[in-house]
Amino acid sequence: MTLLAVERIKLFSTRSPWWCSATALALTIGFAAMMGWAVDGGMSLDQALSGYQFGLMVVLVLAALAVTTEYRFGTIRATFQAAPNRTAVLLAKAGVVAALALVLGEIAAFGSWGVAQLLAPGPELAIDTAGEWRQLVGIGPLFALAAVLAVGVGALLRQTAGAVTLLIIWSLLVEQLIALVPNIGPDLQQWMPFAVGSRFLQSDLIGGSPPLGPWGSLAYFAAVAFAVLAVAAVVVHRRDA
Repeated sequence: MTLLAVERIKLFSTRSPWWCSATALALTIGFAAMMGWAVDGGMSLDQALSGYQFGLMVVLVLAALAVTTEYRFGTIRATFQAAPNRTAVLLAKAGVVAALALVLGEIAAFGSWGVAQLLAPGPELAIDTAGEWRQLVGIGPLFALAAVLAVGVGALLRQTAGAVTLLIIWSLLVEQLIALVPNIGPDLQQWMPFAVGSRFLQSDLIGGSPPLGPWGSLAYFAAVAFAVLAVAAVVVHRRDA
């Protein structure tokens, strides 16, 4: 049995991935439903998909749990004994969780768009341009890369509370506070990973001159995610399980 198959079985043998997946979809699609009931007239695509941020937070928790739960219950020792190549184990975990996050992101995106079409149809929901298709389909890749990042953080910290707190606080609060630093804050904030990654979901980059275009933003977020995973692989190799 391959490492990917083993990690897939382990991931879905506990309740947390199922609960997290259901929560991510409920929050994302549910927010689109709330927007549909609240707006007067038709919804825009931005409004329909704006709940993705709630789903993203849950994906970060899900991915961190995929690693920290093994450290919490001590099963990571058995895992490393059965598969001594710790880098391969970490990559397999990241791959399985990223695949799940990709699927969740696409279901959340198309589900939100479908709910918006049902509750508040309007011409702005039409998917006519490449930017609009990127905005709709891009939630899945963004979720997947966020999952890779969270697996790396989970492997580095090993504790669920610490990993989840760091990921949530960083994405929701720290990056926003950085923008308030006098003189250099706005310039620093536009290079923060979650701020950059979210630009991939903008059909048109407006409101200033961001340093990267949409695809460059996704590539930058991917580079940060895999850099964190690479550091985690080195640390995992050098310390006891």
